[in-house]
Amino acid sequence: MQMFEQREGEIALTGDPAQSSDASLAYIGRITSPWKLREECPKNMDAARERGGGATVTVDELYRPGLAGLAGFSHVVILSWFEKAPRNLIVQKPRHATEAKGVFALRSPARPNPIGMHVARIVALDVETGVIELDAIDALDGTPVIDLKPYFASVDAFPDASRPSKDT
Repeated sequence: MQMFEQREGEIALTGDPAQSSDASLAYIGRITSPWKLREECPKNMDAARERGGGATVTVDELYRPGLAGLAGFSHVVILSWFEKAPRNLIVQKPRHATEAKGVFALRSPARPNPIGMHVARIVALDVETGVIELDAIDALDGTPVIDLKPYFASVDAFPDASRPSKDT
């Protein structure tokens, strides 16, 4: 686990969640993005799109048959593993926020299980090579992919969804 300086108001767990043996993950591929450093990486997909952050997911050969049927979908949900993120912060104070919040009220990559969720437009798909070209991504170059799911606007979008404020 990479250590980061705690900000005022943040609370860290006493143990390391990575030491649990509750689950086992298989990386199915990797993200290629323009973002090499944490400081460069956009904080969300809107920011990535504004910055022109086109990207690709390359699915490992073993998992490429799983791409069958994905052609024709406009968007894909990518679940990634933020392997460089700290896993011990349970209360965080993002740089842009005025107050600290619990990790489950934030979309920060620092969390007990650092799973990223990205909804991206599919620009191109090559099932044979396992390459999915995306419009943007808010993840560091080389980030492992743990799953892909087709995005269904009919069930995945909630037009009446709300949030408490703009700083989360």
